[in-house]
Amino acid sequence: MHTGYEMTEPWTSVDDVAKHLGVAKDSIYRWIERRRLPAHRIGRLWKFKISEVDDWVRAGGTDWDRKRDRNR
Repeated sequence: MHTGYEMTEPWTSVDDVAKHLGVAKDSIYRWIERRRLPAHRIGRLWKFKISEVDDWVRAGGTDWDRKRDRNR
């Protein structure tokens, strides 16, 4: 549960999220495309709240690709 930080938390870019997670930008776009990564479209740009991304990672969001690949 957040305590108001998200109201003042700045929006961040695909580049910033990729650096934050230590992954390629292609991974970020793939996760957005599969509607797994919490992202918000603002005009032509994707924007993120790092707190939402961190919550998604903690909930196992990045495991989805591995689970899907095992089922192939």
